[in-house]
Amino acid sequence: MAQVQELKVESREGTGKGPAYQARLKGLIPAVIYGGTATPENINVDSRTLERHVEAGHFLTTLFMLDVAGKKTRVIPRDVQLDPVSDRPVHVDFMRLAEGATVKLDIPVHFHGQDVSPGLKKGGVLNIVRHTMPLSCPADSIPNTIEVDVSKLDINESVHINDLNLPKGVKPLLRGRDFTICSIVAPTSVIEEQRAAAAAASAPAAEAAPAEGAAPAAGAAPAAAGAKPAAGAKPAAAPAKK
Repeated sequence: MAQVQELKVESREGTGKGPAYQARLKGLIPAVIYGGTATPENINVDSRTLERHVEAGHFLTTLFMLDVAGKKTRVIPRDVQLDPVSDRPVHVDFMRLAEGATVKLDIPVHFHGQDVSPGLKKGGVLNIVRHTMPLSCPADSIPNTIEVDVSKLDINESVHINDLNLPKGVKPLLRGRDFTICSIVAPTSVIEEQRAAAAAASAPAAEAAPAEGAAPAAGAAPAAAGAKPAAGAKPAAAPAKK
């Protein structure tokens, strides 16, 4: 489960591009805290500290306890804007989380057991349908990842959402259908062979040539009169005179 991370921040006076630009010049990242019954609050976060949290992974599913001059607020990041050139954070949105709150998140899906999967040992390919899963999670028990075991999967077998044991209180947002998480599919070479065989079986069979001595097909033209006999063939005997 996600652990609450302590993060010291400072209040930021003013809004708009001017104060945000001044904050970045000082090595700070502008951010905002919103949600709940309180009004939105503008803050600044130390850029190096924030970058470490972002680079560690799971930033958008990590709970933070923000300390603003001794006042602590539990939040979760809802959006982080990155510079298109440097790929560094330039702004963060934090949402307040009260006790007993639930939050909708896209939780990463991790797969294990590939080394012993019978389908993969036969040359099959792991087809990942969902790299993340939309879930409703209690704020006090947000999973870092959803683990999927594929160690027993054979070719043409799959894992669905109903096959997983989700943490207590965690529920899928896509209700009413048992959607697929992953499957083991046959290798491309086998699929192409199967398609070629199916195409050959469905193609019309070529008409067979008539067997030697068989009567000509109805409507076939008779041999041309006066045609020369084949080389070495004896001429037909003349009819006897009466």
